[in-house]
Amino acid sequence: MKHVAWLFAGCMVVGTAFAEEKTVTLSVQDMTCAACPITVKKALNGVDGVTKVSVSLESKEAIVTYDDAKTKVDALVDATTFAGYPSKVKP
Repeated sequence: MKHVAWLFAGCMVVGTAFAEEKTVTLSVQDMTCAACPITVKKALNGVDGVTKVSVSLESKEAIVTYDDAKTKVDALVDATTFAGYPSKVKP
């Protein structure tokens, strides 16, 4: 039983060793008023793994920092879309 616990603990360390913090910029063109960035930010912060969100009405973009072991860019795009603000990754 002791060996199983050590094996499990080792797997936990290896699993988190590959996690990486990444940042992506999303183009959110449908934002038109001061309330829009608040809604987009709230939607993105609701995604597990998101650590930082900055949303600009002027540039119509959201800059999102996230843990790629917990979420993917598609989940971020889905979050803004479900909130009523479709987005796409900015090149």
